[in-house]
Amino acid sequence: MCVFENNSKVLFIGDSVTDCGRNYEDPDSLGSGYAFAAASELGRAYPEKQISFMNKGINGNRVADLEERWKRDCLDVRPDYVSILIGINDTWRRYDNNEPTSAERYYEGYRSLIQQALTQGVKGFILLEPFVVPVTEEQKGWYEDLNPKIQAVRELAKEFNSLYIPLDGLFNAASTRTGAAYWAADGVHPTAAGHGLIADAWLKAAGAK
Repeated sequence: MCVFENNSKVLFIGDSVTDCGRNYEDPDSLGSGYAFAAASELGRAYPEKQISFMNKGINGNRVADLEERWKRDCLDVRPDYVSILIGINDTWRRYDNNEPTSAERYYEGYRSLIQQALTQGVKGFILLEPFVVPVTEEQKGWYEDLNPKIQAVRELAKEFNSLYIPLDGLFNAASTRTGAAYWAADGVHPTAAGHGLIADAWLKAAGAK
């Protein structure tokens, strides 16, 4: 059963995986990734609910970037539900730019975002764990940094009784059949099939499949 009430507004927010080429000048643009796929299928399955969707993903974002724009891109648009996928850049920047984000900083920043949204009347959250599908030996080493962040999102989902999508496990389970690059050519950005995997898991978590 779909968790969203009639006339709900659902906001997707995060980094490039959510952004996926959306038009920043068009508030109705959902990009070409999982947000578009999930919104399309949910809208088709539940037309009577008149659910609306917005995408505020931005390429390269980390938790600190969400904090900076949270009022403008989340609180001010007054969503009923917020779907958040953030964290792979908090890990990646440690390895390519020597700009680490500690697990504690990630957790506290993420928690603050949720608390602020709750005070503005947000009814619920869909939290997607950050993921990597290693296509290089170096990316296998990212788990030293990423695993504590995945655990942080799990703890937040428990604390706030949020819907939770275990993307890292789903992607890596799928890659055992095909290899990693089938789902994310660079280990981070999903292919069309990868976005389909996310959308399917998102719809199941929302009770729409």
